[in-house]
Amino acid sequence: MPNMFALSSQYPVLVIVLPLLSAPLCALLRGPIFPWALTTAMSALAFFFSVELLAAAAAGGPLSYEIGGWAAPWGIEYVVDPLSGFMLVIISGISTGVLLFARESIAKEVPGHQLGLFFSAYLLALTGMLGICITGDAFNVFVFLEIMSLSSYILIAMGARNDRRALTAAFQYLIIGTVGATFYLIGVGLIYMMTGTLNMADIASRFADIEGTRPILAAVGFIVIGLSIKLALFPFHVWLPNAYTYAPSIVTAFFAGTATKVSIYLLIRFIFTIFGPDYSFGGVDLADILLPLAVLGFLSMSMVAIFQTNLKRLLAYSSVAQLGYIVLGIALASEAGLTAALLHIFNHAIVKTGLFLSVGCMFFAAGSVYLKDLHGIGKRMPITTFGFVLGGLGLIGVPLTPGFISKWYLVVAALEKGSVLGYSLVAALMISSLLAVIYIWRVVEVAYFRDPPEGAAKGEASLSLLVPTWIFILGSFYFGIDTTLNVGFAKAAAAFLMGGA
Repeated sequence: MPNMFALSSQYPVLVIVLPLLSAPLCALLRGPIFPWALTTAMSALAFFFSVELLAAAAAGGPLSYEIGGWAAPWGIEYVVDPLSGFMLVIISGISTGVLLFARESIAKEVPGHQLGLFFSAYLLALTGMLGICITGDAFNVFVFLEIMSLSSYILIAMGARNDRRALTAAFQYLIIGTVGATFYLIGVGLIYMMTGTLNMADIASRFADIEGTRPILAAVGFIVIGLSIKLALFPFHVWLPNAYTYAPSIVTAFFAGTATKVSIYLLIRFIFTIFGPDYSFGGVDLADILLPLAVLGFLSMSMVAIFQTNLKRLLAYSSVAQLGYIVLGIALASEAGLTAALLHIFNHAIVKTGLFLSVGCMFFAAGSVYLKDLHGIGKRMPITTFGFVLGGLGLIGVPLTPGFISKWYLVVAALEKGSVLGYSLVAALMISSLLAVIYIWRVVEVAYFRDPPEGAAKGEASLSLLVPTWIFILGSFYFGIDTTLNVGFAKAAAAFLMGGA
């Protein structure tokens, strides 16, 4: 039980409560500044709390906070361990950086009278993501999952001012997302029926006694499929391209860096800490399902990305491919593979957020994200386009970029298999990287080797848009050169999940 008189002991609950309570207040505020300022302040506070919690967990072991003083497993417990702390920092950090971009951008994409409602939904989405990562209660996960999902549908639909197809994308996401959440809830219900508890640590302690039963086998299937739908694993990805394409620019950037990563976190949490790696990869052998889907995903989606004519859709299919890399690391069922997966969650979040913000700058200057309308954009917006190219190098995996670090660790983990499978996986990774070269080159060719349309305006986006974009672009190179933090925390979390120190 934490010392109730120390403010720092309240960080686990403050990181959730402050954004949650600020959401209804945000809905009451008017004007373009006040809702944005409140949202940014709450996100920055959440980031501060998350960094402090991760540092405390890294130094002294997992932290536990009992809600209302009710001891687990009877009460709801918030837990910060190396994995959940790592995710809290990623989510709140991405959110805060994106919100710096939002002050000017969202005023151009959402009607003024809806700005308070927009930022209210944004805070709820942030609350849901953070709550999923910190709660130690399986049903509480579902509650936060629904908070995140319902607010996400609203945020995507608000892109309808620029394209009415945003409404269809939000509805499609709602239907498919509801199926995924329902599958998860059925799985949790079956586990509760067999264990009589919803506390994750309590379930894990009792799991060995019931793992051979048919209800648990069904529960594993429901949970894995439900979370695969939520994380947009191929072939359950059909909701993601439209959602990313038609949502407002900052929503796309925020979700690309966080939303699917939260679902991956849940998949990792259940596989490695509740079911346990021995049962997950021995008893039911999830690798036989996850590994081929991951490989098919990053190969096929990289191929599909090559033929896209909308830059946001191209990056959306690229995101599905990158999610395949992460799931591949999980499916390798080793500490090295898990390290690679966790590392790519972090690296891809930074790179892809920077890329989508670059596209947002192009949209506000050129009025379109279709490649046919971006001819000569490298000459019209040299700083923005150069940032996009640097981000693209990260997707390809060029040395000195975080994408290279992630793929290096994936290759090492695959080679640990020491068989035809391991070498085949390395070959597939190389092919996927070559496909990434092709779809990034398509943008480079349009930007630098095509003449701008007659009368096309020249000029960069404003500093309020460029600065946060370049923070992510330069940040990605920093973590590609100095890997102390990202690799260090990924290794620590992987060792923790595999039962090490």
